[in-house]
This record gives sequence, structure tokens and C-alpha cells, in this order.
Amino acid sequence: MAHELQLIKQSSGILIPATPETSDILQSKIKLGAVLVAEFRQVRNPAFHRRFFALLNLGFEYWEPTGGAISANERKLVNGYAKFLAAYGGNESALLDAAEQYLEQIANRRVTNGISLCKSFDAYRAWVTVEAGHYDAIQLPDGTLRKHPRSIAFSSMDEVEFQQLYKSALDVLWRWILSRTFRTQSEAEDAAAQLMSFAG
Repeated sequence: MAHELQLIKQSSGILIPATPETSDILQSKIKLGAVLVAEFRQVRNPAFHRRFFALLNLGFEYWEPTGGAISANERKLVNGYAKFLAAYGGNESALLDAAEQYLEQIANRRVTNGISLCKSFDAYRAWVTVEAGHYDAIQLPDGTLRKHPRSIAFSSMDEVEFQQLYKSALDVLWRWILSRTFRTQSEAEDAAAQLMSFAG
């Protein structure tokens, strides 16, 4: 039976368990003196992984749903129309701002019509991952395309790819949530680091 083990190389060249799970597998499932065959790959920095989740948690804490279910397609349509009008001589930033205000009005109207909102960290994390560009486009049986977030597991991406995801996720969170509270992205990152240190 194959097991995935996380090991740390010591200065003497000896590999030791990096996690309690790996230690348990080595003690309970592998006999003393057994020869193991392995394919090794260097994994991402676990501290950076924790930093990514601290950033996600910070964004989640500051995010408050402001009104009913405006879909990504509705937002795309309205913003696309604002850009279309801007191409014919309007001020693009003013039109996009007006479009955002319009969408907010629609969202608020939907709330008063009985659409209830709840915050879900899993849905939020999937949204951030997709908005950061880390997704696969999947076609459903009815022909619609859905963006499905790719895994961010250690075995799914290397350090460079994860750093790119972190930067893109920071940009997404800054654009949609964190810029309302913090003056700079680095100030938001500092707050996430403090949140991480409190978590232990």
C-alpha cells in the first residue's frame, strides 16, 4: 500500500518525519528494517501556506455580504455594457462606478425580497481562487461553463506557482475587500501576519 510521507532532511543526511501523521505511519505501518522506494519532490514552504490562509481569513473577517445574489455573469454583463458606453466617449471609471452602484442597488432590492445571505468560508475561498485565475473551466451537461477552483494542496503546485497564486489572491482581496479598511496592501499583509501569530 502506498503512503505519502513528509520528511525533513537533517544535516547528517537522515530523513525524519515532518508531521505527526508521517511519524504515525512510519511507526505503525512500516516494519523496522523495511526497504522503502520513493519518488521525492520538494514541497512548498508550509509557513507561506499558513500565510496564504491568514490572508484568506483576514479577507473573510472583513467581508460582509452587502446584498442579494448578483451573479458573476450579471456583473460581467453590466460592467461590459459600461465599458461599451465608455468606448463611445464616456468616462470609463465613472461609468464603471455607476455600474457598481447600480449592481449594489439591485443586490439590496433582492435582499428585501427575501433572498437570505450567509457567509461560507469554503465558497469564499473557492471564489478567491477562481478570481485569482487558478481554475479549470468545466462544461456542464446543459452547455454552460463553470470555473472550478484548482487544488492548492502541497502536492498540486510548486512554490513558484503558489507564490503567483498568493500575489493574485492578494490583488483580488485588495480590489474587492481589503482596500476599504487598509491604506496599502502591505498594511493588510501585516494585519494578516498578526492574525496568524494570534492563531498560534
